[in-house]
Amino acid sequence: MSEAAQTLDGWYCLHDFRTIDWVAWKTLSNDERQEAIHEFLTLVEKWETTEAAKEGSHAIYTIMGQKADIMFMLLRPTMEELHEIETAINKTKLAEYLIPAYSYVSVVELSNYLPAEAGDPYENPEVRRRLYPTLPKTNHVCFYPMDKRRQGNDNWYMLPMEERRNLMRAHGMTGRKYAGKVVQIITGSVGFDDYEWGVTLFSNDVLQFKKLVYEMRFDEVSARFGEFGSFFVGNILPKEKIQSFLHV
Repeated sequence: MSEAAQTLDGWYCLHDFRTIDWVAWKTLSNDERQEAIHEFLTLVEKWETTEAAKEGSHAIYTIMGQKADIMFMLLRPTMEELHEIETAINKTKLAEYLIPAYSYVSVVELSNYLPAEAGDPYENPEVRRRLYPTLPKTNHVCFYPMDKRRQGNDNWYMLPMEERRNLMRAHGMTGRKYAGKVVQIITGSVGFDDYEWGVTLFSNDVLQFKKLVYEMRFDEVSARFGEFGSFFVGNILPKEKIQSFLHV
């Protein structure tokens, strides 16, 4: 049996994608729409209070294409808290016009493929920053789930630990080229969702997503072992623009 990679786990994560029923939304009176928007903004303000207290984080993005219209990315210390937030969204008036499109459940993760340092890693400020992050509010986001292939000679889980570590080190070097251009948050989802990891990329230049993902295709880790789900790309929706986004 190959040695399993150990992980450091941080905040739990929910990516919640919704499609807006614009036809039904337009049937409401202006006052009804304003009431629904105000109720939702009050909920977002609660998220902001939590984020300011460093007890979680959130980001809201509009999504391009037909897969969804809006994405809520939410981080909290427990799965129960994520469920409470999801339920709170569903209880709002606005949710009557939000159709679930896709969701992904995971936990912020760091693996021991990277060099270990002495001491308790959870006491390391840099490790804590990565495990319990404040989500960047960049102009653009890209999310996709992925697996490591388990077929024949291309079975990631049958490789010796040292070979996997070397491959991940080379993979990481490609990512470092985009430091300052792209922020990447990896969330583990084995046992939580259909894929093994979720990858969320943040950048102020949307073209960097294409460049990064394409270049990484040539790393052996991706070329031999990468299996990818659907990609979702979107634009930031700050609280002060939610009103105009929902205006009809």
